[in-house]
Amino acid sequence: MHSLTDEHRVSLVQDASPAVPDLLQRGTPMIKVSGRKQKNVVCKLDPDQGQIIWESKKHRIIPIENIKELRTASDARYYRELFQISQQCENRWLTVIYTLDGRWKLWHVVAPSVDVFQIWDSTLRKLHAIRQALMCGLGNNYLREFVWEKQYWKAADEQADQKLYFEDVEKLCRRLNVNPSHEQLDRRFKQADIQKRGFLDFDDFKRFVKLLKARPEVERLYNKLCSFDNGNFSFRTFEHFMRKHQKSTADVDDLQRLFLRYAVSPHENDIPRVVQSPTDVFLDRTEKTSPVPTTANPDDLTTAIISLEGFTAFLLSTDNSAFTDQDGSIHHEMTRPLCDYFVSSSHNTYLVGHQLVGDSTIEGYIRALLHSCRSVELDIYDGDKEPVVYHGNTLTTKVSLREVCEAIAKYAFAVSPYPIIISAEVHCSIQQQEMIASIMREVFGKALVSAPVHGRQKIEVLPSPEDLKGRVLLKAKNLYVSENEELQPHAISVDAESSPTSAETSTDGEMFSELKHELARAFTEIKQETTRSRNVLKLRTPSNPLPSSAEKVKVRMSMSLVELLVYTVGVKCRGINKKEHYAPEHMFSLSERTANNMFKRDGVLDLVKHNRTHLVRLYPKGTRVSSTNCEPHRYWSAGIQLVALNWQTCDLGYVINHAMFQRNGRSGYVLKPLALRSQDKSLLNKRTQHYLDITVISAQQLPLPKDANGREVIDKSARNPYVEVTVHFPDWGLFSSPPASTSAIQVSYRTSAVKNNGFNPVWEEALSLPFEVIGDMRELVFVRFVVREDGEDEKEALAVHCVSLACLREGFRHLPLYDAHVSQYLFSTLFVRIDLRDATS
Repeated sequence: MHSLTDEHRVSLVQDASPAVPDLLQRGTPMIKVSGRKQKNVVCKLDPDQGQIIWESKKHRIIPIENIKELRTASDARYYRELFQISQQCENRWLTVIYTLDGRWKLWHVVAPSVDVFQIWDSTLRKLHAIRQALMCGLGNNYLREFVWEKQYWKAADEQADQKLYFEDVEKLCRRLNVNPSHEQLDRRFKQADIQKRGFLDFDDFKRFVKLLKARPEVERLYNKLCSFDNGNFSFRTFEHFMRKHQKSTADVDDLQRLFLRYAVSPHENDIPRVVQSPTDVFLDRTEKTSPVPTTANPDDLTTAIISLEGFTAFLLSTDNSAFTDQDGSIHHEMTRPLCDYFVSSSHNTYLVGHQLVGDSTIEGYIRALLHSCRSVELDIYDGDKEPVVYHGNTLTTKVSLREVCEAIAKYAFAVSPYPIIISAEVHCSIQQQEMIASIMREVFGKALVSAPVHGRQKIEVLPSPEDLKGRVLLKAKNLYVSENEELQPHAISVDAESSPTSAETSTDGEMFSELKHELARAFTEIKQETTRSRNVLKLRTPSNPLPSSAEKVKVRMSMSLVELLVYTVGVKCRGINKKEHYAPEHMFSLSERTANNMFKRDGVLDLVKHNRTHLVRLYPKGTRVSSTNCEPHRYWSAGIQLVALNWQTCDLGYVINHAMFQRNGRSGYVLKPLALRSQDKSLLNKRTQHYLDITVISAQQLPLPKDANGREVIDKSARNPYVEVTVHFPDWGLFSSPPASTSAIQVSYRTSAVKNNGFNPVWEEALSLPFEVIGDMRELVFVRFVVREDGEDEKEALAVHCVSLACLREGFRHLPLYDAHVSQYLFSTLFVRIDLRDATS
């Protein structure tokens, strides 16, 4: 048996605390650069609080866990050139991309010297890597505890004298929203103050924290399980727990190895043997986050037991993750045709704000690609010298096509090796169409898929993601493809497909009602984003209605551009019936509204059949001017592969999309359910009813709200959290009869509120949620857990967790919690029991 040695503990602390030079902790002068001005500031790095700090008109901070990307030197050249800063500053330039108060922000600074820059760059990357390791699911418990203790010790030690008195601890508890009575808190303080000095040093503080974080609900479960084997948590007890409660199908040898990783001999300390070095996490990202199993010794099994602490460590580990894809491996078969996969897709990727007045920028592409998006969109128009990308007929700004392509080329395969599909709307003259082709060939090189127009081999079936690894595909309308698929070089009008300014099939009443609703939602956003809002709103008044589809510009199409349309040739949807023939490479786009009308008229079976051999893209209906999103699983159920969303809006649709593409190693490609791929029609006739039984047990270290500057809001009022659990699934009526609505179905239940505890509330409440499935397509059923505060601000979520039911393990599990923008909190989890049963059982 191996317990955790003091030497190992010291090593872990050293790994978790990379040396931060005093120079950075004291502060270094930097030049802060923005589009408006350059300003001298003093920047500091606080490793314990995990913050970059600088003084402006206010005390400003950047929480390191909020950093999305660090760019330096040539990687940040786009902004240096945008701000017209001398190239001499390039080797001292640092750009930090981060989120704060729900918004993406950029922070640009220039260091006074190359040496200072290098110190900042290397140190910040190490601290960032540690926090990123903690934001990749469960595990790393010792590191997580250490980071938490250092962070809150420093926050509580306001005098910086390495002493916490009772008043300091009382203030810390209020900050954490823990509200024990004065007597309870005094008792815990005295238990931690073993030297009876009237204050706590750091070691005392760690003892106090252990008392504060006590898990009575886990202890009750542990004691109940021990009764299975005369009060011992032996291997016999562990195997019973894994088989009965966790529904494990692992063989006995694997369970023995797992047991011995958390077990101790009766005479050993009450410490589990497994602790993973943080170095293993952030220096070698190719390894699993779970430690390597020790070799099972048969003799250990006769005497070994798992202690309460060991059991708690197991419950919080990646070995007990609720998410089946926790290890991040790509395990779906990737050699099937492209049409057999759902593809993570973005709409109007160049926008990072509003559809009407937002900025067009390369940032939208970088953010999407770093989150495994595999299909991005370009709306391309004639520029003064070269083509530009922006949202036509709006007041959005413009960005160079070349800069966009360079950003795509740089980040295309940073996260996933599988192909990128660029969905382009081309509104350019022949001359600038030639430029589009030239720029793409120059920037993407051999990665760009192309083929001569004449003499092409006939495509019988689409290639696979594996076949197209590392390749870039262009999808655009081929204006020369007629109904008989021959080249007809005559003038054909452009058919804009995803602009909110294009007309769509609907009744005037429906369009007006939805537009009115969206404009009401958008009004506040427009006021905040630009002073040009009055002009924008004039574009949408009854006296100045949306442009009709008749207002089209006649153009010809460059054959150089046609050469780039190989496996994703855009064509107009002419209906889905036996009279219409589409070649395998023909790909049409449907608006959300058009798809809904097709569902109402014909159901989804014809579209499901079409999508077994062809790609289809769906984009938001034109009335979504405030960048809201549809519920993508409604359209995935019809087999539509590319459901393009507005990635700048983290609403329900975005959260479900994020949950879907957390699967299969976050590769951006997820194999469609068998029922949507198979020619066996009987699969779609199978309808089953089920219950998802959720026992919401407790939450751990719920997050504290932060203000617009990133500082925790210390509210004197107590918090009363509750948990809402919702099952989201498609309207399966689409498969048998016209649907009654244009939205998916959800079933939701909630717990009661726990009074006066926003830190570690315990509910132990059971909920039972009914749902149904067609064709065993559990991949399209999503479970969302939302922690809210009871009272006036119930709509604002404290924390969320959303997962596809197909990836959710049964049993006692800890769910990592995320903010409203699906960034994982460092320390927060929700402890639940999950059971799935048939309605007939």
